[in-house]
Amino acid sequence: MMPTELPVLEHPPVVLREFTGADAGLVRSVAGDPLIPLITTVPASGAAADARAFIARQHDRLVTGAGYSFAIADAVTGAAAGQIGLWLRDLPEGRADTGYWVAPQFRRRGYVTAALTAISRWALSLDGIDRLQLCVEPWNEGSWRAAERAGFVREGLLRSWQRVGPQRRDMYLYSLLPADLDGAPGRSEPTPG
Repeated sequence: MMPTELPVLEHPPVVLREFTGADAGLVRSVAGDPLIPLITTVPASGAAADARAFIARQHDRLVTGAGYSFAIADAVTGAAAGQIGLWLRDLPEGRADTGYWVAPQFRRRGYVTAALTAISRWALSLDGIDRLQLCVEPWNEGSWRAAERAGFVREGLLRSWQRVGPQRRDMYLYSLLPADLDGAPGRSEPTPG
């Protein structure tokens, strides 16, 4: 049985928490990003109503069973910096996916690695999830390096895997298995808040 409430996961320098209305400014701030609105449900309009609708959709993911959507927030200030999710589309096969984005002004602070570490350790502790996977475009070195720092293993290149805007794009496929965590140096568990 999957959790029916969204936990708070702490892994400094971030805390993963529920989106709130106060996070609408962050959502609006990334509307003009050249990639985030193309590969996520973040609205490209930048309108306040659309940002609020995005936040409502994040809450609905838990209600509908689609997964868990967390705001990535600074552990000290509580300010939202991005989003990370655990998606359960393939749960009957023992697989789950994760994906994330961080606003440009919060990049290169270790937030993605910490968020991936927190969500992946939590996900792999849940009954029924035996494999966690994510896809990253090959050019996005910052993203795939963060995945590797969180313990994910690159399995290969998926050619023409995903539509991003008007084009199909190649993606690196990464996975994390419970066995990858056993005795791994420097791996710490997220602290439920």
